Amino acid sequence: MTEALTAMAGSLIFRNALAALLLAGVAGGTVGTYVVTRRLGYIAGGIAHAILGGIGAAEYLRVTFGWTWLHPLWGAVGAAVLAALLISWVSQRWREREDTLIGLLWSAGMAAGILLLYLTPGYGRDLNAYLFGNILMAGRREIVMLAALDAVIAGTIAWYYRPFLALCFDAEYARLRGVPVERYYSLLLVLTALTVVALTVVAGVVLSIALLTLPAAASCRLARRLSGVMALAVLYSALCGVAGMVISYLWNLPSGPVIVLMNGIGYLVLVFLRR
Repeated sequence: MTEALTAMAGSLIFRNALAALLLAGVAGGTVGTYVVTRRLGYIAGGIAHAILGGIGAAEYLRVTFGWTWLHPLWGAVGAAVLAALLISWVSQRWREREDTLIGLLWSAGMAAGILLLYLTPGYGRDLNAYLFGNILMAGRREIVMLAALDAVIAGTIAWYYRPFLALCFDAEYARLRGVPVERYYSLLLVLTALTVVALTVVAGVVLSIALLTLPAAASCRLARRLSGVMALAVLYSALCGVAGMVISYLWNLPSGPVIVLMNGIGYLVLVFLRR
């Protein structure tokens, strides 16, 4: 086992995967705290599945029209932000239609993505890499994009920490005090969308919602302040991620599902111990 761990540490693929995992964990731990506190899990799930349409569109344009600069993650970012803004706009004006819109984005986004990937000329990449993730495919380009997303997310949270705090715990009181709750709600959904894109690199479209909610939900049982929950969620995500990668390497298993499973086991253990 020691030799296997040494081989992992010396592998460039493993080091790139570890860097991508830690960067994605920073985004998931911080924004996931707001998602769990504000109970936005269903909305985040709709956004996560809608981004497959953006990935499919990016691949189709890249191959068909020669847009080699267009990375699939940029298509995912565009689709995720568009879905977040659309959900925010509808929920603030026709709240009874919110669930219908999320369900539409959930199913139509995946259907459009699969169809566009099917129509892409000569497309030979495995669709499972997008659905369930393959962190071992992360290279320097993906790491740079994740670092940029982390910088945007961390900077926004640091700047708007108190308004987001009011939005999560007492939105009505904040509205009475003159805080533009609708604007901050839209911004929070955009951050959620960017975080989902980051987590897609690790666990794919289907499993990314677990990495967004489980670390924060587990940390809520250990900390009482929101900043403490964020810090513990980032640490929890890193520990479970590294453990999942090691196990997947030793037993030759897909990394994304194993990482998600480790997060789930850790959460159940904390629930049992806190009882």
